[in-house]
Amino acid sequence: MTLKKKLNHLGEKREPFLFIISYDLSQYEIIPLSELPSDIFFKVEKGNIVRNKHHIKLEKNPIEFEQYEQKFQTIQENIKEGNTYLINLTAPTKIKTTYTLKELYDNANARFKLYFKDKFITFSPERFCKIEKNTISTYPMKGTIDADIPNAKEVILADQKELAEHTMVVDLLRNDLSIVAKKVRVDQFRYCEKIKAGEKELLQVSSKISGELDNNWQERIGDIITSLLPAGSITGAPKKKTVEILKEVEQYEREYFTGVFGLFDGDSLDSAVMIRFIQKQNNGDLLYKSGGGLTCDSDAKKEYEEMIQKVYLP
Repeated sequence: MTLKKKLNHLGEKREPFLFIISYDLSQYEIIPLSELPSDIFFKVEKGNIVRNKHHIKLEKNPIEFEQYEQKFQTIQENIKEGNTYLINLTAPTKIKTTYTLKELYDNANARFKLYFKDKFITFSPERFCKIEKNTISTYPMKGTIDADIPNAKEVILADQKELAEHTMVVDLLRNDLSIVAKKVRVDQFRYCEKIKAGEKELLQVSSKISGELDNNWQERIGDIITSLLPAGSITGAPKKKTVEILKEVEQYEREYFTGVFGLFDGDSLDSAVMIRFIQKQNNGDLLYKSGGGLTCDSDAKKEYEEMIQKVYLP
């Protein structure tokens, strides 16, 4: 049974399940909660982000700036040629810690988090989509600033590069939502949330977009989810061509990183984009995958530093 059919089948039965889908939809786990293995843990929470009481430092060994800059310049050439106008470049950073993956998961505080079979963990601040009754909402997150900067909220909301990037993502997600929903609207445009990033606090900028679904949407969960993937906030626009560019430029496999995971409880659905992501390699080494959105106005050094700044345990 295909991914889409499995999701539709369980939705039609109103059977609660956990879904975990990779970035390119080539790997997935669809697990009824009654059959959840003992080596998978997750949290899908509706409330505010919980502040972390612990400060776990991660030793970071990112790719060299020169290597990042080469990828950055290739992307800028594609932007000039009109192949893309917004693209989310990511890269793996080698990290070291004395903690196990499970210990990192237990110590991480985030609205959404997942531990998967000692292979990877994610602790995401970014909701993918939420369905309650017949309303589907998505929450693109684009724009990050150190909360300690004076007037940080005003600074990031006034930044024209950040405004352009966020507007493009909102437009992309609005169009995506229109594939599966009616009466699509932007409910909130560019609001700020404070999140813990290791010993720092960051402000992240999000928007809320909603639409209306048919009464039998549970029977179409597979159609809805697969139509929205991969998420616009972690690819770019136009989506299809941008995904092709990313495959050529990034030169590593994202796998489950920037995919989605979520919970259908039999009545409603909530899910997250798998950013803030640590993967264990076969040799036991840990990779922290992170990135950020690029436009024609982006600065390579700033984007490189932001990518590293996002390597943290919340």
